[in-house]
Amino acid sequence: METIAAVLVGIVALEHLFIMILEMFFINSKMAKRAFKLPKHLEGDRNVAVMFANQGLYNGFLAAGLILGLILGFNPTGYMIQVFFIICVVVASIFGGFTSNKSIFIKQGLPAILALVTLLSVI
Repeated sequence: METIAAVLVGIVALEHLFIMILEMFFINSKMAKRAFKLPKHLEGDRNVAVMFANQGLYNGFLAAGLILGLILGFNPTGYMIQVFFIICVVVASIFGGFTSNKSIFIKQGLPAILALVTLLSVI
């Protein structure tokens, strides 16, 4: 079960690493515009780019925490770090789903919930 949990946590970490890169460095790309459904009038706006970069940094912190937990493994410290950061992702996806776009809950929340359930079954 640890292997399945590690794979799911890794998927969530990679997803947030990808989101970080998209938000921080490629916010003006076609992929980012499509992913975030940026209205035409906001494209290229410096303030919008700064806000996305800020969000990207937070996504990077989530990814870094999950990767740290995976590196430490399933000893008590590594396990608790994984659980903590997965819970952070679940909470962020719920908030994002209610305040921004319902698809955030599915795209980010569902993988995190699956990882959390699997992590909790490792105990």
